[in-house]
Amino acid sequence: MAEVGTPDRPLRVAIVGAGPSGFYAAHAMLSHTDCGAWVDLIDRLPTPFGLVRGGVAPDHQKIKSVVKAYDKIAACQGFHYVGNVRLGEDVALDQLLAAYDMVMLAVGCESARPMGIPGEELLGSHSATEFVGWYNGHPDHRDRHFDLSAKAAVVVGVGNV
Repeated sequence: MAEVGTPDRPLRVAIVGAGPSGFYAAHAMLSHTDCGAWVDLIDRLPTPFGLVRGGVAPDHQKIKSVVKAYDKIAACQGFHYVGNVRLGEDVALDQLLAAYDMVMLAVGCESARPMGIPGEELLGSHSATEFVGWYNGHPDHRDRHFDLSAKAAVVVGVGNV
């Protein structure tokens, strides 16, 4: 039997989460040519790039341009993207552990962090996660409805969205 991590028996790696950390981990695995790696990047969405795709405002093209680096990683020999797969629903962690030599969870955080200020829970108060996800067409937020008829808005924070 061939030694793991050689061309005859590549190291089989599953990375769950196709955002920045998942892509950079895949790059690290694939760039070690002596390793002989095969990387499956698994994500619950049909498209990769995580919050770079759905959580950054369209007018921040410089930030979004990082996907060019991810495209280069995706073109590497041994890289495979597997979308529309939910961990715990479509595949169990135990199944991944049995099928791969290594499993990395890089699922990120897509939930908003409460600010703890009065009125945060009121109708018409929304997190950047919800609003930016909505106008970027993220599947988790595309069915949300926002009343945009107000003549003024208050934005708290200066996040990079």
